[in-house]
Amino acid sequence: MEPSAPIAPLLRATLALQSAYYLLTGVWPILHMPSFEAVTGPKADDWLVRTVGALVIAIGLSLGVAARRREAPVPVLVLAAASAVAFIAVDVVYVSVGRISPIYLADAVAEAGLLLLLALGYRRTRQW
Repeated sequence: MEPSAPIAPLLRATLALQSAYYLLTGVWPILHMPSFEAVTGPKADDWLVRTVGALVIAIGLSLGVAARRREAPVPVLVLAAASAVAFIAVDVVYVSVGRISPIYLADAVAEAGLLLLLALGYRRTRQW
């Protein structure tokens, strides 16, 4: 796949979905920490939660730009997949040791779904 080649509709839709998911989950603790903590459990360092939220927003914006432009250079696809894998790892490891709430396993499932869709969309794009 050429770095600026058009992408298959499934990959574009997946990048748009991942972008929206990351924008929503990144903005949430920044705009209303009390409701975020009500769902995910209390946090020791609000500044760290907000910092992670800001980084998730940055990733979401990057993926959204790629989806809107209908092209996904390899670095964008790596960012999308690596982000999903990183969130799955953090969710599973820290839930398993009791550091974070089991609600984070719902995020791990969502991230795994995004990863699967990215793989399917990439495969279709290569056949495009």
